[in-house]
Amino acid sequence: MSYSPKLAAALSGATLRQLAHWRKASSGRGAVLVPEVSPVRPVLYSFRDLVALRTCVKLRQDASLQKIRRALDTLRDGLQEREHLSAYQLVTDASTIYLVEQGQATDLVHRTANVVIHDMVEVLRPFYRDGRHIPDLLRPREHVTVDPAVRGGMPVIEGTRVPYDEIAALLRDGVPAERIADYYPSVSATAALDAADFADYVDSYEPPREQHEAAAG
Repeated sequence: MSYSPKLAAALSGATLRQLAHWRKASSGRGAVLVPEVSPVRPVLYSFRDLVALRTCVKLRQDASLQKIRRALDTLRDGLQEREHLSAYQLVTDASTIYLVEQGQATDLVHRTANVVIHDMVEVLRPFYRDGRHIPDLLRPREHVTVDPAVRGGMPVIEGTRVPYDEIAALLRDGVPAERIADYYPSVSATAALDAADFADYVDSYEPPREQHEAAAG
């Protein structure tokens, strides 16, 4: 499963404008995240990319993009940590960004001595960004789930392999929620409505919306 920029934005909390900006190197610093599946058109993200992007969105709430880029350069070039960004736990206290390992954290901005971090960030949990509710990555709706082991991570109806967008398309074509089971016996009316609600949320990340976003970063 690979994720289009629109779906990656919806599941990570980043804007399409940010995704485009983060794919590029800037001012001598490396890119924040280059899509693992395809960095060129059609741009496609992996599930690991989604986890990493959610980390970046959370960091961006309290740290500047310049500080994030500096921290990532330290991680990759200074510490020679070359694993996918999703493999690392990064947290910020607004003054700096830390790489957390076994209860201790390395300052990636100032490279000071290790300190203990008590307040860990759970990157998969729901959070708010600029007033927008970013859903739980693994359960973006009560009856919609994301599991890398099921259809490669495509959001599906809970307990099935039915993609959310197939159900949403039926509802948009005029099929009543209570009749969805005629097409997919394992999908309840409530689950169908959840799929439609999530589809509306994903579609809110359409490019025209991005034109009204603030400057990237």
